[in-house]
Amino acid sequence: MGTVTRSSSEVYTSDSEKGFAINHSTSPELDAGAKFVLVSRGSWLHAGYHLTTSIVAPVLLTLPFSFTLLGWVGGVLWLTLAGATTFYSYNLLSVVLEQHAQLGRRQLRFRDMARDILGPGWAKYYVGPLQFAICFGTVIGGPLVGGKSLKFIYQLYNPEGTMKLYQFIIICGVVTLILAQLPSFHSLRHINLISLILCVLYATCVTVGSIYIGHSKDAPPRHYSVRGSDADKLFGVFNGISIIATTYASGIIPEIQATLAPPVKGKMLKGLCICYFVIVITYFSVAISGYWAFGNEAGATVLSNFIGEKPLLPKWFFLMTNLFILLQVMALTAVYLQPTNEIFETTFGDPKKGQFSLRNVVPRVLFRSLAVAAATVLAAMLPFFPDIMALFGAFGCIPLDFILPMIFYNITFKPSKYTIMFWVNTLITVISSILVVIGGIASIRQIVLDAKTYSLFADM
Repeated sequence: MGTVTRSSSEVYTSDSEKGFAINHSTSPELDAGAKFVLVSRGSWLHAGYHLTTSIVAPVLLTLPFSFTLLGWVGGVLWLTLAGATTFYSYNLLSVVLEQHAQLGRRQLRFRDMARDILGPGWAKYYVGPLQFAICFGTVIGGPLVGGKSLKFIYQLYNPEGTMKLYQFIIICGVVTLILAQLPSFHSLRHINLISLILCVLYATCVTVGSIYIGHSKDAPPRHYSVRGSDADKLFGVFNGISIIATTYASGIIPEIQATLAPPVKGKMLKGLCICYFVIVITYFSVAISGYWAFGNEAGATVLSNFIGEKPLLPKWFFLMTNLFILLQVMALTAVYLQPTNEIFETTFGDPKKGQFSLRNVVPRVLFRSLAVAAATVLAAMLPFFPDIMALFGAFGCIPLDFILPMIFYNITFKPSKYTIMFWVNTLITVISSILVVIGGIASIRQIVLDAKTYSLFADM
């Protein structure tokens, strides 16, 4: 699909066991983005913290709603299948990265992989822009979700208050602006450990709250049938599939692996095990308890069902849960800022100067601040942005997390067409490609249906 031109100064010898060419030349000098943002000092534990923060997020609160579109069997089956597929996919991606590192060319970014494996055009015009859209879209969504949580806490204790949503979004934007100045991905390791704890805490709160409400005298009537016309049910299935696929999305696996101190072999798998242990105990508990408690009345976020005609739980519960969500989403936003920060550092930084030299600090602070300010303005202006992110999820998350890892592995290792792995990878690629098209159509349909409720700077 593409080849990379190599300079004549590089010497390659064959590896008779694997058939790969091994580069014995000196590694090229790192650019400012790789040198300053993707610092390779982390352990497998740190990778686990980064992975968990990048995947486990408040979007998991939409899982009971996805079950209303898929039903019990479809919901549990796809939640399990998507989890197994993404674990397999991310591990394949890690193995490909390890292989290229052993061959003398460590790839630190998704676009590096695309350039070396598929060709420079794929990196420049497809993978790079796609990853940037997903990451910056998440940065826009961070202050929006945080602002809604902050507004909820405000209204909980001041129901007659006059502050608007955009004001809370700006507050969260200021916090994001501060976090954006942390110099490297590795510097987020302690914040991401706290983030891991927070996501377990709010998932536990939601699970306990759902079970409590389901057993209480105020429990709403529960029905588990999938509602709507045949067309609504069909589109609903693909919308539910897209929602669950998006909850497992990362899109920054190579950048996380880049934070590992060499040698990297085996470390990412340990980090993935930490991450998916947290995923199992949070995703399944929230999805199953929420759908059990509220049935096909489960809202777009299960917390909305905790209110009903009156609050079904005490104020302190809502305060605690929303505070956990607010703090964790700030860490999530800081993680997805890293690819943007790396691009700015690569473009405007000077790797020959010190990381904290005036030459590098001024453009770093300036462009990171401008990026966060732009994201905050867009979050305030487009409070319906989650609908747009569902579209990004179909066209962005599925290709990056379900399709490209299979292609990268098959091209790098060239498994025989007579092996199970080749056909498993091919099958996942074909099915995921179909889901991209159908999920995209379903997302566009949902945007059209909801368009009449859209309003710029709405106080939602």
